[in-house]
Amino acid sequence: MVDENRKAERHQARMQRLKEKVDAKINAATEERGIIIVITGNGKGKSTSGFGTVARAVGHGLKTAVVQFIKGTWACGERELLEKNGTEFHVMATGFTWETQNKAADIAAAEKVWQAGKKLLNDESVDLVLFDELTYMLSYDYLDLDEVLDAIVNRPVNQHVVITGRGAHKSLIEIADTVSEVQSVKHAFEAGIKAQKGIDW
Repeated sequence: MVDENRKAERHQARMQRLKEKVDAKINAATEERGIIIVITGNGKGKSTSGFGTVARAVGHGLKTAVVQFIKGTWACGERELLEKNGTEFHVMATGFTWETQNKAADIAAAEKVWQAGKKLLNDESVDLVLFDELTYMLSYDYLDLDEVLDAIVNRPVNQHVVITGRGAHKSLIEIADTVSEVQSVKHAFEAGIKAQKGIDW
């Protein structure tokens, strides 16, 4: 019984120290402005995380918009849900670059969608913009890096931006406030399992 009491006391003391550290960090975080979030890496879940952030914002009554690169014309569960709840979508709709095999057409499609994104980045009424798979457009040189960085950095002060995709450019990482890297441990597709409706798309 004595040992149990000591364990309980030690646990309580540890939790109190932890609480003090957390409270100190919360009290030190006084700046309020829009943030840039980059979700990159080779694992599954980058777009899912980005859309989860959009859904959270919608749940709090914020005005949201999504700009999708790479994605094709196939059904998108997130779009089906979020458009019905007021989220504006702009979709490149050309599919993966290895499907189109037409660089000029892909660049034109990317530029068209980016122009819609730039307008959103100038709209103070939009609280959050998700740029899904933007990283590829910079890796393939479909969009001008400096132009993209300038538009994101100079957006309205309270606007949040989420960027997803593999291989995020180091300059995107530098301007971001939060960067998460999703790593792959296992993936069903590698085991020959087809992409699942409602899970993968």
